[in-house]
Amino acid sequence: MFGTSGVRGPVGEDVTAELALRMGRALGDRDRAVVGRDPRESGQLLVDALTAGLRERGVDVVDLGTAATPTIARAVAWEDADVGVAVTASHNPAPDNGLKLWQPSGQAFDEPLREEVAARVAADDPDLAAWNGLGDRRAATATDRHVAALTDAVSAADRSVVVDLGNGAGGVTVAALEALGCGVETLNAQPDGSFPGRPSEPTADHCASLTTLVGEGEADLGIAHDGDADRTRAVTGDGEFLSGDTLLAVLAADAAEAGDRVAVPVDTSLAVADFLAERGVETVRTPVGDVHVAAAAAEDGVAFGGEPSGAWIWPGETLCPDGPLAACRLAALDAEQPLSERAATVPTYPIRRESVGTDAKATVMEGVRAAVAAAADEGAVSTLDGVRVDRDDGWFLIRASGTQPLVRVTAEARATERADGLLSEALSLVDEAAQD
Repeated sequence: MFGTSGVRGPVGEDVTAELALRMGRALGDRDRAVVGRDPRESGQLLVDALTAGLRERGVDVVDLGTAATPTIARAVAWEDADVGVAVTASHNPAPDNGLKLWQPSGQAFDEPLREEVAARVAADDPDLAAWNGLGDRRAATATDRHVAALTDAVSAADRSVVVDLGNGAGGVTVAALEALGCGVETLNAQPDGSFPGRPSEPTADHCASLTTLVGEGEADLGIAHDGDADRTRAVTGDGEFLSGDTLLAVLAADAAEAGDRVAVPVDTSLAVADFLAERGVETVRTPVGDVHVAAAAAEDGVAFGGEPSGAWIWPGETLCPDGPLAACRLAALDAEQPLSERAATVPTYPIRRESVGTDAKATVMEGVRAAVAAAADEGAVSTLDGVRVDRDDGWFLIRASGTQPLVRVTAEARATERADGLLSEALSLVDEAAQD
């Protein structure tokens, strides 16, 4: 039922009002819940159904309306609530929606909590409240408080910033940057869950307009969010869309000191570990997914957690990936030293990432695991998340997407030809497993 980032899928198929109702009922052993949504049109219907299920169990609901996911996650503690629910499919395409659950710490529900909720949804046997014991529902906003938290956490920054909101819920970033002293120009700023300006995921291809505007204009940097603003990517003042690995290295180097640790997923470039090791900072690998990175970031000695996809976690602030916080920190860093100069110090190795569409992810992964186990010279194998094979001169990772019908393949080496060879080897394993 749950993927790496909550429940997600096509509306009317995997994600329905009935599911949202049952999810609300399954969360009903709590006193207060915070709910909010991204701009997708289906979001209001799902919030209404979710809220009905919560109130039927006697839970009071604080409805934030349209809000960024990190705002919703932070508001759980601010509202003295027991749980938060963001109705969002994050970076997924417009036909999808979903529900992601948050703890008062700002951390997403971990596996034991997700399994408990899934079991209750499947049982569908809630203890409903009496007519005079129903929960209340009230509207609220947490955006101003989020802005205040960001300006408290980040130094003033006299920067010119272009923010591509992707027609999503990340307007809090604009308000926070302006409060920090930045001049802000926006792209795709009108919230619209059909994402007419560009696809929701902030990739280099999707953000070509942002890259051009920053590179050919007077702006110091560009910021891009996904639909619910838990992801942030960046463009330097000279128009370079930074890779996720480079951005991870830059942010981690600022957040961590010698002796600290940084949590990164298994698909992160070796360049990040090399760059941080030179500064006395250790990297700790986690499964892919911000919930896993957050769990590691909550441990003592871990100063930062990040994913190359654009999820960044400062555990001293919140265990939720906070895209607006990342945007503000990037502006402050650029004010001290241009982002382009910082990025230039990070090594780059040839890394290849591809996705293979399949409706049989589990079967394909079983075949991959069997093939790797049977190989005579498979290298060092890790099954922390998917199948990762480390060789002396590189590595490849094959894993099923937690949110989409895809198997993702990553390969890296210090030489281009070798990286291409490892990718080809990995793709062959996927192809053979899909045909069996």
